[in-house]
Amino acid sequence: MEDDLGTRLDWVAVDHFNTGHPHTHIIVRGKDDRSKDLIIARDYIMHGMRERACELLELDLGPRSDRAIEDRLRREVGQDRLTSIDRSLIRDADADGIVAAKGKNAFDQSIRIGRLQKLEKLRLAEPRGAGHWRLDPQLSETLKCVGERDDIIRTLQRAYSDARAAPPLVDQLIYSPGNDARPLIGRVVERGLSDELHDRQYCIVEATDGRSHYVDLGKTNENQLARGAIVRIEPVRTSARDVDRTVAAIAAVNDGRYSVDLHLKHDPAATQAFAETHVRRLEAIRRVTGGVSREADGTWIVAPDHVDRAADFEAARAKDRPVRVEILSVQPLEQLADANAATWIDRELVEQKHDPVRDARFGRDLRLAMERRQQWLIAEGLAEKSNGEIHHRSDMIDRLRRRELVRLADQLSRELGKPFVEARPGARIEGDLTGPVDMISGRMALVETSREFALVPWRPMLARQIGRRVSGVVREGGISWRLGRSREPTI
Repeated sequence: MEDDLGTRLDWVAVDHFNTGHPHTHIIVRGKDDRSKDLIIARDYIMHGMRERACELLELDLGPRSDRAIEDRLRREVGQDRLTSIDRSLIRDADADGIVAAKGKNAFDQSIRIGRLQKLEKLRLAEPRGAGHWRLDPQLSETLKCVGERDDIIRTLQRAYSDARAAPPLVDQLIYSPGNDARPLIGRVVERGLSDELHDRQYCIVEATDGRSHYVDLGKTNENQLARGAIVRIEPVRTSARDVDRTVAAIAAVNDGRYSVDLHLKHDPAATQAFAETHVRRLEAIRRVTGGVSREADGTWIVAPDHVDRAADFEAARAKDRPVRVEILSVQPLEQLADANAATWIDRELVEQKHDPVRDARFGRDLRLAMERRQQWLIAEGLAEKSNGEIHHRSDMIDRLRRRELVRLADQLSRELGKPFVEARPGARIEGDLTGPVDMISGRMALVETSREFALVPWRPMLARQIGRRVSGVVREGGISWRLGRSREPTI
């Protein structure tokens, strides 16, 4: 590459063996040896690098024989994925998708005919007579999807190293997050990268239906999604929200304009904070799709089709994050049955609204864990059995949560050398946000001052505030946070 580009390059590379196809990632610094922008032609990126790599391989392994090339093409004829033969057919097709089966020689023609017949069986090509075929306009995308499906099936099978533990093929499914898709509750078996170039991730979940589901997580930064964690996965909504309809209604009577003042005038019962949530929604739409614009005075210009644009915004976000993941328990299921804390199982037992559980794999494990948990709760005096039914104390969850909180507070108090201050409703919390602390009952935030510390419920938006000064007021439903900048060190 340095010879081709006429400059020295700064680069690093790493070999990856985390997929079925070992590969190498190369990062090249975007500056040449004169510290100017490194410019590489598109054709060189698409074809030149590959050709150079082939030349190097031929030096080590020798050139590929005609027989090896022919064997590879014969294997491609029957494959259910996008092949080099398909790319050649697409290049040769005219504007209407008509392509001739005639090839450069007899072998090439036989390969093209065989592949076109395979595409006909897949309903991706239609014979038009006289050795001509019409290709489906979505041929390339369809075959890519079919190939990805086969890769997913292999990933599912590879996740179970022990063949005896692998579920039958009928119980290996791909989760399709449509608007009518049902949520999944289950145990994480594996998590990995499905597309390293675009940082897309996947996980395999053993759900309560006794089946294993491959879930495309998209671009996620969820770091608690470890093997054995119990999660709830549901599709992301791609329709407009009530907040979008409210904005559209206010703009409709104000010449296509929206602002906090116009909102409060339109709805006197609304609060300033409530109206500001609509502004944050508009700002998010502006950044992603540009569906709205903001003037210098803070007024928003809203189009008449704002609701449709909001739906487009949700659809665009769903491409990057097609599902919503809720961590129900970081601890594995087997650790919850005897845990002296408020567990996800306890909440399921109290609510009694859980979906039907199939007596297989995770479903069976969950049923047994619930039975063990019921016996433990009875032994602890937190539940009692009467007339064949189990009744739980009304304050069972609160008691268990407090038990764990007291234990954790005592442990942290010894480690930090500071007393613990309990956050009660109406109290003000102020200090440096040290970070999250994982409990069986849920994740907590550790807030420290020079003399004491507090533990309060964690919220994802706090992740960006770690190490900074935070303050808030404890409410019945949570904490109203006021987030500020980190304190600068004094000199």
